[in-house]
Amino acid sequence: MDREAYRNCCSLVKMPRQPYEQFWSSHFVDYIDKELSYFKFFKKYLLPNHPCMFSRRFTQDWKCRKQWVSEEGKPNFQKLLQEFEETPVPVANCNAKEYNANPKQVMPFKEFIQYWKEYIQNGHSSPKGCLYLKDWHMARDFPEHNVYTTPVFFSSDWLNEYWDTIEVDDYRFVYMGPKGSWTPFHADVFRSYSWSANICGRKKWLLYPPGQEEFLRDTHGNLPYDVTSAEVRDGGLFPRSEEACQPLEIIQEAGEIIFVPSGWHHQVYNLEDTISINHNWLNGCNVDIMWQFLQNELSSVQKEIDEWRNTMDSWHQHCQVIMKACSGINYAEFASFLKIVADNRMAVLNARSSGDSSDYPRHLSETLATLGPYHAAFDLQRVAHVIECLLCNEDFKRLDHSTLTLQPETMLQQIRATIQSTRGQHLLYQE
Repeated sequence: MDREAYRNCCSLVKMPRQPYEQFWSSHFVDYIDKELSYFKFFKKYLLPNHPCMFSRRFTQDWKCRKQWVSEEGKPNFQKLLQEFEETPVPVANCNAKEYNANPKQVMPFKEFIQYWKEYIQNGHSSPKGCLYLKDWHMARDFPEHNVYTTPVFFSSDWLNEYWDTIEVDDYRFVYMGPKGSWTPFHADVFRSYSWSANICGRKKWLLYPPGQEEFLRDTHGNLPYDVTSAEVRDGGLFPRSEEACQPLEIIQEAGEIIFVPSGWHHQVYNLEDTISINHNWLNGCNVDIMWQFLQNELSSVQKEIDEWRNTMDSWHQHCQVIMKACSGINYAEFASFLKIVADNRMAVLNARSSGDSSDYPRHLSETLATLGPYHAAFDLQRVAHVIECLLCNEDFKRLDHSTLTLQPETMLQQIRATIQSTRGQHLLYQE
């Protein structure tokens, strides 16, 4: 990001997102087959939260597209077994339903591949059901493999930056599934972005713009498991389903990458034997959507246990515990997330100002160097905005701030001082 892009982005991000009416009747998403600047992607897709598809040219140099795929364009089972034979992997049963999702088991990779071979030989059927290897943390488990490179468009990734820093988890996944495997209707974790690259095979995506999911709730307020099922059209069960727009139906071919924006509910089918790589990610363009999602999640928890509000000690703290269990994060961890993102960017700008790189985040050096100091400054502006929102939030005020890693007022002062210092040295655009 250069000076002009930084100035434009700081202005554009303050504007409200436009409604998604253009997608209600049009089933067209942009197909990117030529070189595209990071700023153009940032401005045209990230900020407005619009989907797009990248052609196979953007994955043509990935090792996995050569090593994991046969000459016929099918999964190369022999090569995959050589690399991962004994590895335990999570496998879902697409024919079973459990809490509106597919139940999973862990099995050795070689056992799944043996099943897959037999499934193909039996005309894509099996008494075991349709099994789907999904949500496998391959990049975390095999960091030395380097079989793909995250495209620069998706490299501003606060979510995986945070989990890499605390060395707990990540949101980088490999999916391997036979023809007929699928993923039920959902929106991505924390309302993050996702990108998904087909290494081989074909997928069909059904995407609904944000807000349309509200028309697809049943009489109990629940979203459908299968948005294509006949019962969704039953007005007695789903009283507003006829008000929903038709989904965007997108066919993704081998080598192509789909960008799924924040809060777009979707359902996905493998039309052929398919391998794909998927990242969930967040950054300064959609952190406000994540914050709104967290507020909604806490509100839902509070409604569920409202009857004990006046009788339960530490009721608000219990709500945070339940929220963490249900959503994977609560307000305290969200504050820690913001602190790590801010600390890393202040270290980048301070090193640029002082010439002292001793505090530079080495594990992010390549990414932050690619994105540049203006991007670091943009990110800090966005963190500061969300911290200001936290300070105005009554539920955040109720937290024991002495236990938080983020002290919001102090962090705001540090962010403003860092940006002012780098501007003063003419290292950033002076507005």
